[in-house]
Amino acid sequence: MSHAAQIILVCGLVTAFLRFLPFAAFSRRETPPVVAYLSRVLPAATMAMLVVYCLRQVSFASPVTWLPELIASAVTVLSYVWRRSTILSIVGGTVCYMLLVQLVF
Repeated sequence: MSHAAQIILVCGLVTAFLRFLPFAAFSRRETPPVVAYLSRVLPAATMAMLVVYCLRQVSFASPVTWLPELIASAVTVLSYVWRRSTILSIVGGTVCYMLLVQLVF
């Protein structure tokens, strides 16, 4: 077996182990309150952190520099509220931003 195949095998096994570990750890007893709390809070916190990360370098010097980000962010939020589809909102916002940057601004 080649070195690359061994690395892929080890990575796959570790990933599978980490995916199945919570089910093995909590299958016979009640989920601890801290884990239940984190399962409710972390998705929203992660999304908020990603929004801050993506928009951290927006310059407000002129509308040309911040208007595409604002419009694309609005398209992303509205498409998610409309269809409740994460992939649609991500793709829609990305396509909107790229079209605005390449063709309009």
